Amino acid sequence: FGTEDSSFIAAGGEQGLNQLVDAFYEAMETLPEAAAIRALHPQDLTESRDKLARFLSGWLSGPNTYRPKYGSISIPSAHRHLAIGESEMEAWLTCMRFALDKQPYTDIFKDYMLTQLRVPASRCRTR
Repeated sequence: FGTEDSSFIAAGGEQGLNQLVDAFYEAMETLPEAAAIRALHPQDLTESRDKLARFLSGWLSGPNTYRPKYGSISIPSAHRHLAIGESEMEAWLTCMRFALDKQPYTDIFKDYMLTQLRVPASRCRTR
């Protein structure tokens, strides 16, 4: 993973990422430990889902569909207005772990994704 578009392909392309994002937000809506981060999001998660799927596509070296629709992204700047600490970061990663577990990915790819996602997740911290 991590070379050319191998991670994007392992994630199932756009369809696979949309399924991952749907499972991620399902976790955010249902897991008690995610209540604090759910409260940081708008009531309607349509745009949040779209942004995360598009971000992941480019981040995994697939098509960069985020920039044409939303402009360039700086992870720290995009989250600067939110109070995100260690517990919020870990709640986000818990939701992603839940979502990854629902996907037909190999265990090696799931572990790879969680390890790699810790980097942008930590960059979101504001406190």
